Amino acid sequence: MVADIAVRAALALTLAAGAAAQPTWLWRDPGNVAALDFGATAGAPVQLPQPPFTFLREDLSGTQPKVFVRDAKDVIWNVKFGNEVHTESFCWRVVRACGYFAEPSFFIASGKFEGYRPIHRTNPSLGADGSFTNARFQFRDPQLKFLEDRNWYWDRPPFAGTRELSGLKILIMLLGNWDNKDARVSGSGSGPNTAIFQLRRPAGLETIYAFTDWGAGLGSIRGGYAGRSNWRCAEFTAQSADFVERVDAHQVVFQYEGAVNQGFRTGIPPAHVMWLMNYLGRITDAQLNAGFTAAGAGDSDAACFTGALRERIEELRKVTPPTTASAARTGSR
Repeated sequence: MVADIAVRAALALTLAAGAAAQPTWLWRDPGNVAALDFGATAGAPVQLPQPPFTFLREDLSGTQPKVFVRDAKDVIWNVKFGNEVHTESFCWRVVRACGYFAEPSFFIASGKFEGYRPIHRTNPSLGADGSFTNARFQFRDPQLKFLEDRNWYWDRPPFAGTRELSGLKILIMLLGNWDNKDARVSGSGSGPNTAIFQLRRPAGLETIYAFTDWGAGLGSIRGGYAGRSNWRCAEFTAQSADFVERVDAHQVVFQYEGAVNQGFRTGIPPAHVMWLMNYLGRITDAQLNAGFTAAGAGDSDAACFTGALRERIEELRKVTPPTTASAARTGSR
């Protein structure tokens, strides 16, 4: 409680000293979570990509082959190929349903880029004639600006210690995302995955704090870099039963290994878990299954992933406040 008050006070001072007129947020109430269509746009204010797709240019950022294209509705999309396509096309749906910012990303099984020109980074999913398979189309809102010279840390103001930040960290661990780099890795080559955006709305600018790389996960998080994987349900399932390692009087401890470990999997109060479950706990199996199918999973994989993710969510549902926490549960894992 004291940490929450101190951090919120620091945030208020930051806003007052800087752009006080700009709303700044990490989380917003997502509304009726159970009504979101995970098989379509999951409430995001954008239509699904519409062919024909016109090639614009290559995007050399990140580690996977990417290009920019324009669709039939004149919408700009960033198209990615490689081993993050399925995971990224699913995870953002859960993230947005819980009130956090994530750029809408859609799986497109096949198509062709008109006016395609050869790019530097290739992938077997992209043919020399512009035909493609297994692509992730990410919406790039023209009103959204990525602030390249700004970033943030998990353990510093303006959000450290708040329930909103705890919720985001829980989602990262829930989805098995091992690439949780923050501002401390700036200049390391691949760069951080925490970011700050400015969104232009009719009423003015908004500043958004976000975690941006949802392509890692839904596989194994253990065994260091060599042991990590993406979109492997058997491995994700095998690590679901002990997702919550233990519940102490003042914190929930998770089984997690990521790029940033110190203070990430510990120190989250049970009350923060319960707060997140007000939103995460409303997501149904039907929604999860529809989201996995939309992200390119076959029937058996969609059912497998849905079952494993439900097991993790139910582990969170068991977390109780300190005043009623069962002594038998403390340290039981």
